[in-house]
Amino acid sequence: MAPRGAAVTRSLRRSVGRKRAPQGARVRRQPAAEPGVLDMTLRPLSSFADFELAAAWLQRKENYQWLDFGSSTQGVTPALLKIMVQRQSNFIRLYTSDADDTPIGIVALTNVDRNMRTGTFWIVAGDKSFRSRGWGRIAASRFLALAFRDLGLHTVNTWIVEHNVSRRSAERLGFRFIGRQRQCHFIDGQPYDRLLFDLLASELPEIERLNRAAFGGRPDVGATVHLPAPRP
Repeated sequence: MAPRGAAVTRSLRRSVGRKRAPQGARVRRQPAAEPGVLDMTLRPLSSFADFELAAAWLQRKENYQWLDFGSSTQGVTPALLKIMVQRQSNFIRLYTSDADDTPIGIVALTNVDRNMRTGTFWIVAGDKSFRSRGWGRIAASRFLALAFRDLGLHTVNTWIVEHNVSRRSAERLGFRFIGRQRQCHFIDGQPYDRLLFDLLASELPEIERLNRAAFGGRPDVGATVHLPAPRP
């Protein structure tokens, strides 16, 4: 399915921003943040508008060319995304800015293996107006901390197509370069290497702070979590 275009995406963003998650799905908001911090949200995809918006992001060439969702000729449709979030091997969340509940990106683990305690990480900044403000890095750090704690993972891996500038962001999160797969990723008919990275739970700086956070008990991994985030 081809991308629906910027106008449709803006309309979907407004629709999603107006929809609040069901009251029962929310974790109680933390006390007011200290001066100098922002309040961001990680939440599950729940409404039809959520799936439409996220799928529209993932259908953009500027995004999907760096990812790999298998051999589907239609790309990631809302229906496929809905199936993905229902599988135990995936852990997927939308993230917002501090302004409101409008999603600005999607962050995920795929290939989650509870026995080997591993998963593969990826992130897409959907609303490009928030690019270079640090929200992707903040969301990734908070998301990984939740995944390590609530899914019990020991290590997370990721890969980045060579020359993609997101390598620096991965390294800032603590991911370590462990090798490369040569000429296995094609963009416009041209082969590129994939750079391989991994991260241990003990290596993520955010995990220690999150473990000290007062969530009032262990939150269900399907819940919405509000997290104080340092200013980017």
